[in-house]
Amino acid sequence: MFGKQGIPDGVTAVTPFDLKRFEGTWYEIARLDHGFEKNMSHVSFTYTLKDGGDFEVVNKSLDGKNGRWETSEGKGAFIGDPNVGRLKVSYFGPFYGSFNIIAMDEKNYSWAMATGPSTRYLWILSRKKTLEDPIIQDLIRKAIGMGFKLDKMVHVDQKDETAVEGLVPAKANSAK
Repeated sequence: MFGKQGIPDGVTAVTPFDLKRFEGTWYEIARLDHGFEKNMSHVSFTYTLKDGGDFEVVNKSLDGKNGRWETSEGKGAFIGDPNVGRLKVSYFGPFYGSFNIIAMDEKNYSWAMATGPSTRYLWILSRKKTLEDPIIQDLIRKAIGMGFKLDKMVHVDQKDETAVEGLVPAKANSAK
């Protein structure tokens, strides 16, 4: 995904898109599993606008293998038109990957679905740590209709992290 800023064939990003309304914390409800999030639970993304239309993003997750909180700090910007939900994000210096918002609760910005440069990447996100099952099922149907193969989709554990025993302080990664 890194260094690739595309969008899958036949998939379009939401329009209109308002980064100011997208700003804030999002919880990962489900995802197509991949190497850089393998065994991660309690995943959240916090977007903060900067002057000039760019943004900062902080990802936080609990590594299920070692019980450590992981924090990654990145930076991002629009790909093209700022009224279209096509973003690029970097956690590793000059290397950007696309983060395309392909479905959105347009009224309240309470849930979203995003992809990277190919159909191997898919995230279902919510402003809360839970999302109603009918919404999840509708997003799954939409994703299948867009050509996503969901056999590797995982539900992301978002139960109260204070109930998770043996937590270890986070290690920070940064693109700054």
